[in-house]
Amino acid sequence: MPATREELRLAALRQLNLLDTPPSEAFDRITRMAAHLFQLPIAAVSLTDQDRQWFKSRFGVDHDHIPRHKAPCAQVAESGMALVVPDLLQDSFYRDSHLARNGIRFYAGTPLITREGYCLGAMCVLGTSPRAATAEEMNSLHDLAAMVMAQVELQHAAGRIDPISGLPNRNQFEEDLADLAREHPDNPPRVAMLVDLLGPEQAGNALRVLGTSYLDEMVSRVVAALREGMAPGERAYQASPTQYVVLGPAALHDEAEATAWLRLQLDRMSTRVEAHFLDSLVVGIAPFHIGQTSARDILRMAYCAAHAARAQGRRFGFYSAEDDEAHRRRFRLMQDFALALREQGQLRLVYQPRMDIATRSCLGAEALLRWRHPILGEISPGEFIPIIERTALALPLTTWVLDQAMRQRAAWQRAGLAPQISVNVSAANLRERDFATRVRACLDRHDLPVDAVELEITESAVMEDAAQALTLLRSLSDDGIRLAIDDFGTGYSSLSYLQRIPAQVVKVDRAFLRDIGSDSSRRALVEAIVTLSHRLGYAVVAEGVETPQVLDMLAELGCDEAQGYLFAPPLPAEEFEAWYRRHGGMSQPPPEASGRWRGRHGGEARPDAGLA
Repeated sequence: MPATREELRLAALRQLNLLDTPPSEAFDRITRMAAHLFQLPIAAVSLTDQDRQWFKSRFGVDHDHIPRHKAPCAQVAESGMALVVPDLLQDSFYRDSHLARNGIRFYAGTPLITREGYCLGAMCVLGTSPRAATAEEMNSLHDLAAMVMAQVELQHAAGRIDPISGLPNRNQFEEDLADLAREHPDNPPRVAMLVDLLGPEQAGNALRVLGTSYLDEMVSRVVAALREGMAPGERAYQASPTQYVVLGPAALHDEAEATAWLRLQLDRMSTRVEAHFLDSLVVGIAPFHIGQTSARDILRMAYCAAHAARAQGRRFGFYSAEDDEAHRRRFRLMQDFALALREQGQLRLVYQPRMDIATRSCLGAEALLRWRHPILGEISPGEFIPIIERTALALPLTTWVLDQAMRQRAAWQRAGLAPQISVNVSAANLRERDFATRVRACLDRHDLPVDAVELEITESAVMEDAAQALTLLRSLSDDGIRLAIDDFGTGYSSLSYLQRIPAQVVKVDRAFLRDIGSDSSRRALVEAIVTLSHRLGYAVVAEGVETPQVLDMLAELGCDEAQGYLFAPPLPAEEFEAWYRRHGGMSQPPPEASGRWRGRHGGEARPDAGLA
């Protein structure tokens, strides 16, 4: 559950390490000045904690805190606005407050607000007699509150400078941009450039092999060269241990000028820094208008541009709103999928029949995941599954799919049906040492025989950690659990690893069936796969079969099974059950194959709903 505004405010307060610290003369000067300006006996720098008002500085009072309940400073902290109470005894809310009971009649306070917008408490003055506050007095109190926050920032100035590079950090970057916005209300264009020395994998390898001293040396030398080549009006900031953001000169208005300026900077740096320190450097360029884009968004935009440059093997990358939107969508899907796994109703399984080519009867189905996002609607598996498989969510995803598929298989078993269900397994699962144990436990939990479920793995997934994967697959196979090599021929191992994977089935990727009727080389390739697989003892399943002509050709080549829109699209469980009852034991092709499916797919692309 997201943190509330009050929780974030309290976190900001505690992060500053002000609560319960000794008195400070720097703050006490300000409270004395406040009491003098108002000609009042009491003044305080009051911080609103969870259940108390704690005084970082106080004048005219001995105790260092009062209860938060009905404290005027608490109202200031909660609203972020100045407050004046001319007479507490005449105020319906405050007349029975702690302050009123102790003789306080007048209160005036202005908020103490951080750069992030969180109100810590109030700069306040109090009196024992009713009175009013003039506009001039409140302006002075507001200035004193700003002085308090400036002192807070000063105390944390050490957090503004990176100890290795000596550059100002992101906090200073944000403050400098705010100052620029005040100085330039016409919002002139500028450009921010993120200099990224190393990608995450390269940085990790450098740390493992060379240690932190190598990165420290790289940072020191590159930053020194960067500073030497900078002109007035240009400034660099530390964005991360190996990333720097540079505010380029105001004269840079377009990509050509930015590129020319960057090339000049790199040429200068190359004369001062060893080449190997610059080999992996990329730069992300983000144009913006001062005052119209937040500092955090500018950094994010520049990072997106640098990431795109590194991914495309280029030295420079320019911010693209389209790429940024796609990246933000991917990030949102990754975040929202975690919630989808916990909540009912978003995720579901559909089942695509797998047919015996010789008998034209249904042997089972492949369980395929579908996601209906509550706001974005249906999300294609081709979009979200590659995202999730690269995160820690891949493991709970497989657990969810296995449990749901076995639960449905058990329900069909109770109804007198026994289709075999195929479930896809990710590379992350093959790295789990207890995965085989958990699969067996899931079968036992649903009271299913070991041949009720078939696990589909890809060659690429096996090759990520071949030794561990093969050990795990042998354990599954020894228990009698059927294994299938999915998308065969698209991985980089192919035939060399085929004989080492203890599988019973090879699934030929749909890409090999494209134009098989008119492309003799594709036909020869599929024939070779079928022949070799049979000689090694594997059954062969062809995926993506969409026309009777392709089905007939597969039959001629000796392929064992087929799966595709020619027979049926992926179906909800109840529809698959009805379809299976009709076609589970038939000896002829489904009647719609010669009509509905032929007409639907003649020259048309297969719908996205069939993506696995």
